[in-house]
Amino acid sequence: MKQLTHYDIQNSQKDFPITIVCDAIRTPENIGMCFRISESFGVQKIYFHESSPTTENRIVLKTARNTQEQIAQEVYSDFTEIIHKLKAAGNTIIGIEITDQSIKIQDFKFKNHEKIVLLLGSERNGINNIDLVDHTIAIPMYGRNSSMNVIHSLAITLYEVTNQISRGSSEQ
Repeated sequence: MKQLTHYDIQNSQKDFPITIVCDAIRTPENIGMCFRISESFGVQKIYFHESSPTTENRIVLKTARNTQEQIAQEVYSDFTEIIHKLKAAGNTIIGIEITDQSIKIQDFKFKNHEKIVLLLGSERNGINNIDLVDHTIAIPMYGRNSSMNVIHSLAITLYEVTNQISRGSSEQ
């Protein structure tokens, strides 16, 4: 067995109909990792709130490892306005959030939605206005803690979404 380096690996690059909206995420490491994870999974675009750390932040840049150059991004100021704009463009808004109506991530049929927006809440308060989402999904957890880091949740969700879309599963 030989451990491979970056030079040995040829990824099959794909773009998926996925957009990320970060609802006032404040931690520079989370912004940088959002770029890195999103680029790894072929996300089309990321929206950041104007109060979030920018790509001028050295910690964001260090954590992103140049992936901020490889993915489209935009800054928004009004959360409600950006969500309505994305809905009007035919996106299904899916909040990664624990609610009384959340669907287990593995039970949600991502393939049944042509364009997907994954909505990430802030580290402290979650999603700003949960009434704007079309669906909420939750990741089953088996420990004592009831939540995990927002970017870990994004990584798990992107794996599930891209896996379902790649498989072509379209069951209801």
